[in-house]
Amino acid sequence: MEGILPRLPLGEWIDSLVDWMTATFGGVFDGISDGVEFFVEGIVSGLGFIPSIILIILVSLLAWKVCNWKIALFAILGLFLIDNLGYWEEMLETLSLVLTAVLISIVIGVPVGIWASQSEKVRHVVTPILDFMQTMPAFVYLLPAIFFFSIGVVPGVIASVIFAMPPTIRLTVLGIKQVPADLIEASEAFGSTTKQKLLKVELPLAMPTIMAGINQSIMLALSMVVIASMVGAPGLGTEVYRAVTQIKTGVGFEAGLAIVVIAILLDRITQNIGKKKQGGNA
Repeated sequence: MEGILPRLPLGEWIDSLVDWMTATFGGVFDGISDGVEFFVEGIVSGLGFIPSIILIILVSLLAWKVCNWKIALFAILGLFLIDNLGYWEEMLETLSLVLTAVLISIVIGVPVGIWASQSEKVRHVVTPILDFMQTMPAFVYLLPAIFFFSIGVVPGVIASVIFAMPPTIRLTVLGIKQVPADLIEASEAFGSTTKQKLLKVELPLAMPTIMAGINQSIMLALSMVVIASMVGAPGLGTEVYRAVTQIKTGVGFEAGLAIVVIAILLDRITQNIGKKKQGGNA
């Protein structure tokens, strides 16, 4: 049954927009692609240059210092298991994708969050965009990423950035808006400029909340780089995807277990960094 109004050619408009952007900004996309790929490969090469046993010890010491001995022990056992199962290289590739995506999310998301916290108009514009980014199915982000950046590492990183950035922006805004008004008034009474008030009062007090947003972005980026294996992104996600397509339950379980180990370590370490910052501010 046909509707009263003719069907809007929304899909055709989107396709035309993507084609126009690809033709017009092809050089820009190529530059972004080269930069992201160089950065990811640099992280993989840097981490791969360190012997696995040394890297395991370093991560465990970091977990002990930031968290506690239980997380340090988990790091030793979990990373040794990954190495023993033969997924060390894939783990480093996954970690490099996550770190790249999260770094880009922080570089873009924190300034946008600060801007939105200082301007009501910007916040009204940014909020519906974040709603759209968080509710759109993750697989949809892979389509424009493929068109703009072909297949491989880069579309996986770009899709992960889009998927993972909203929590960083939202919690940056929330953290700054939750700074007690009396502290703001006190800083203004002492003649602080807007920049001084932001850097010396608002951001330090908002840092635990901002770190919580970064923690959520890390988790979302990790989930997205696994999905991005469908468009050629390397790492543990490739092993999971291959296991699903070839119905290899054991391989899928091993690769999934490696992802769980990385997720828990990243989550606990970033959470405790945020708690330490909160304790320091207190």
